[in-house]
Amino acid sequence: MSKLKGLLLTEGMHGMISQVEGLAKAMGIDFTHHKVELNSFWKLIPPNLTPISNFVFKQINATDFDIIISCGRKSVIPSIYLKKNSKKKILNIHIQDPKVSLNNFDFVIAPEHDSLKGNNVVSSKGAIHYLTIEEVKKNHRYLEEKLDKKKEYLLLVLGGPNKYYDYDDKNLINIFDKINKILINNNLQTIVIPSMRTPKRTINLANKLLGKENLIITNIDKKAYLSGLSLAKYIVVTCDSTSMISEAAITGKPIYIAEIPPKKNDRRFKMFRELFSKLNIIKSLNEKLETWNYKSLNETNRIAEEIKKKIS
Repeated sequence: MSKLKGLLLTEGMHGMISQVEGLAKAMGIDFTHHKVELNSFWKLIPPNLTPISNFVFKQINATDFDIIISCGRKSVIPSIYLKKNSKKKILNIHIQDPKVSLNNFDFVIAPEHDSLKGNNVVSSKGAIHYLTIEEVKKNHRYLEEKLDKKKEYLLLVLGGPNKYYDYDDKNLINIFDKINKILINNNLQTIVIPSMRTPKRTINLANKLLGKENLIITNIDKKAYLSGLSLAKYIVVTCDSTSMISEAAITGKPIYIAEIPPKKNDRRFKMFRELFSKLNIIKSLNEKLETWNYKSLNETNRIAEEIKKKIS
């Protein structure tokens, strides 16, 4: 496949950036990334009720591209508009259910638990992402000097509150108490990694309850995240982030899910976790630790190869 130029469109959230950049890199294309902003009124209107027009979104200064890869609700209309109004044949790929006719896109990539069907739909097990096992291994030593070399490690990856899950003190203390008991009973040290969505209050609470004997990363540090994934024997991820659970699955290591009681029906999250449980990737966090193996999950590469074959 010859070197193509890509235009990546997202709302700027980490999970979306990870997905579009991961696919672009796996497809071997050069790309530029643009954060999509909708004009005032249209921020409130769902894509299926929005006209395919450039007055809906703020100008995107890009003309030289062959492929559009978009992710998220706000990028749906710009992707369709730019494809239709280009002077050359453009391929457009949307990640997640666009909530409009699938015929507006050449390919739609949706997680299996969304049950989206169509001739141009490519299903993924969990979220695709930009992590590679080579990158994880490359950063193995980044945190080593800050850790107790006599112990094995447990990585705790924190997400953040959303409309389904509260990050109040009660829920977090419950998680940190479980982690503390596991650390003591198994003579482990924990590495705590926050995400872009993790509130400062949550990081401070982790520092207070876990910080004395453990390593709490207080800022966003991708190298620390990758190093933690490489060094840890066990991985714990909060239940609110399907993207970080999917990223952790590239390691082939045991992944435990730190549950938070849902505020509302979290059916899609449950379906995702049920799928990963059936694949022997995850278990719910309790006070007992065990190890198990599964084949490293690399859906990004698999899907990139599938699309490349179809368009070659």
